[in-house]
Amino acid sequence: MDDGLLFTSRTLGPITLRNRSIRAAAFEGMCPDNSPSQQLHDYHFAVARGGVGMTTVAYAAVCRGGLSFPHQLWLRPAVVPALRRLTDAVHGAGAKASIQLGHCGNMAKRRVSGGRALSPSGRYNLYGMIPSKAMDASDIAEVVAAFGDGVRLARDAGFDGVQIHGAHGYLVSQFLSRYTNRRRDGYGGSLENRMRFMREVMAAVTEAAADDLAVVVKMNLYDGFEGGQTLEDAVEIAQALEAAGAHALVLSGGFVSRAPMMVMRGAMPIRTLTRSMDEKLLRIGVALFGKRMIKSEPFTEKYFLDEARMIRGAVRLPLVYVGGLLSRRAIEDVLSEGFEFVQLARALLTEPDFIHRLRCGACDRSRCQTTNECIAVMYSGAARCWQED
Repeated sequence: MDDGLLFTSRTLGPITLRNRSIRAAAFEGMCPDNSPSQQLHDYHFAVARGGVGMTTVAYAAVCRGGLSFPHQLWLRPAVVPALRRLTDAVHGAGAKASIQLGHCGNMAKRRVSGGRALSPSGRYNLYGMIPSKAMDASDIAEVVAAFGDGVRLARDAGFDGVQIHGAHGYLVSQFLSRYTNRRRDGYGGSLENRMRFMREVMAAVTEAAADDLAVVVKMNLYDGFEGGQTLEDAVEIAQALEAAGAHALVLSGGFVSRAPMMVMRGAMPIRTLTRSMDEKLLRIGVALFGKRMIKSEPFTEKYFLDEARMIRGAVRLPLVYVGGLLSRRAIEDVLSEGFEFVQLARALLTEPDFIHRLRCGACDRSRCQTTNECIAVMYSGAARCWQED
């Protein structure tokens, strides 16, 4: 069959992908004790063998203070050998490997992170169940340096690129959003000031990446609620990231502690989610009020496309579309509009070989039913498709 746009190779900074598909940095929940497991290795190898151009290991905290779950990856020297085995396997299957670097900010849990959660303004986070500390100059410098160190560790582990998590209400996003950033110094107030932390992170990242690692940034198109980051803000943020040296941007949206279903759309299976919660009060609260706390958002294919077009018209660097891609037709539609790459998450959890199956004509649509059961279970253990149970 005709390979179409999807199966053309494309350059991303200093690397070239065999096709234009990327496994999105969706949390796998496969890192017990904050270390990569054989399950993580096997999953990313399966996705690489299944045909993607690049697979992305999700949410690696750049320091212990950036952790929110006990089964979330903490990037540190001790885990580099295991990650090197993972990247060697991915490369052997013909794909590139990237790793998402982040810090959860006010969503850190003391028993996992080892200390009080950090945030731009010390605001309370409902899902963390604890107040956070407003970051001072030394906290900011330490976290910025940790992002640079994370890039160097990623190179040691054999990754071809890094993705900086600047979306979904994690720390970089918390600085960008008026909702979480109430500072009155040079890091708060105007959007220009709110971008200062992001720019400092990017300076550390691009210096460490040098000329051999691709640097991708996941950013929000909008937070999804009044008082949060807007699409107008996103245009300026995208332009600032282009000027800061990003090789590509992933265009997402939503805020996990306020508008989580704006990220993946559909409804959250509340009963499944509450079974995974270890904090008793939070579990009771979500069981009673979950449908109001976690509001459903309608799922349609290409649900971020209208807003993503605004960014496409404002910058020249490559853009990665993510959000509601379950069919070959939707993927080709997005690529035909000038987006250089597409990212997929649920489709590749359901079928790690989805890209291969598209290429050989075995299917033209994912069997994912967007029930979000996989999202609900990943907070307590490994993400999995309910259709496999």
